[in-house]
Amino acid sequence: MNIALFPGSFDPFHNGHAEVVERAAGLFDEVVVAAIRNPQKSEPLFTLKEREEMLRDSLAHLERVRIVSVSTLVVNVARDVGATVIVKGLRAVSDFENELQMAQMNKELAGIETMFLPTSSTSSFIAARLLREVARFGGDVSSLVPKPVADRLREKFAK
Repeated sequence: MNIALFPGSFDPFHNGHAEVVERAAGLFDEVVVAAIRNPQKSEPLFTLKEREEMLRDSLAHLERVRIVSVSTLVVNVARDVGATVIVKGLRAVSDFENELQMAQMNKELAGIETMFLPTSSTSSFIAARLLREVARFGGDVSSLVPKPVADRLREKFAK
């Protein structure tokens, strides 16, 4: 069985992420989407548990997708779920430099390959950082995120 791991902070999960999961689901027997605590990023907007719930709700239409949330190295998650490849989405050339370094490190640490899937032009501009900022100031991001995420963002900033 070919299992792909799609890791990310997903804070919040958006349509660009969903596109990558849907495309990966067509290429692999199973896709494990892992919400991961990234210590290099600022304090998250949503807890890991909240992100896992949003992922479940947003991806419920896909049969061969499993959701996990963890605070460990991606290569450890890959080993634990039996992944044969790590899938990463690329929005622009600027994403490639950082993702390439991580792919090379993961290959060195665990021998696991990374597959890059470019997003479509309709979602290449979407970044979780921008979504958080727009939503925080009352902007409508509902066309850029799955409905369960839009609902959670409205709840989060209605307070």
